[in-house]
Amino acid sequence: MGDNGGMSTNSETLVIRDDMIRLGQALKLANVVEDGVDARDMITAGEVLVNGETETRRGRQLFADDVITLDKLELDVVIETE
Repeated sequence: MGDNGGMSTNSETLVIRDDMIRLGQALKLANVVEDGVDARDMITAGEVLVNGETETRRGRQLFADDVITLDKLELDVVIETE
């Protein structure tokens, strides 16, 4: 599936089981980063947007309907309820 042209963004859903997740944890859960160090580096470099705004705090709390945007990837936070 090799369409690398343009600014196409992949959209994925990140399902969490709690009512909140921190940004660094969300990036690990989505397999965007290997570990907390990678998450911190990516976030402090200003490469992560939350709801369209650059977010530099990896402890930023995310809730349902928040949207994380990275290079060519958009993650929609969804809460799984029983």
